[in-house]
Amino acid sequence: MVRPKKNRFVELELGVTYFKPRAIPLTELEEVKISIEELESLRLEFLEKNDYSDSAEKMKISRATFSRILHSAGKKIADALVNGKAIRIEGGTYKLKEK
Repeated sequence: MVRPKKNRFVELELGVTYFKPRAIPLTELEEVKISIEELESLRLEFLEKNDYSDSAEKMKISRATFSRILHSAGKKIADALVNGKAIRIEGGTYKLKEK
C-alpha cells in the first residue's frame, strides 16, 4: 500500500494559472501540468534564492522531497519551453501557509 502524501505548505498567491506560446490556438497545443507545490519550489529556489534546507523547511518537507519536486518542475518547464507546449498550473497536495 502506498503511503499518503503529506501536505506541502506554500506561500504562493497564484494569479496566473496558464501559459502558452503566442499565436498558437489552445486546441493545437499539448499541455504540461505543474502542481502548486512544484511552482512553489521554483519560486523558493530561483526567485527567493533559498538553499534546499531553508526551502524544504518552509514547505515542511525533507530536503530530498524538495529536490524531487524541484527536479520534476524543472523537467516539465523545460519540456514545455523546448517543445512549444502550454503550461497549466493546478492541483497538488498542499496547504496555504498562514502569514
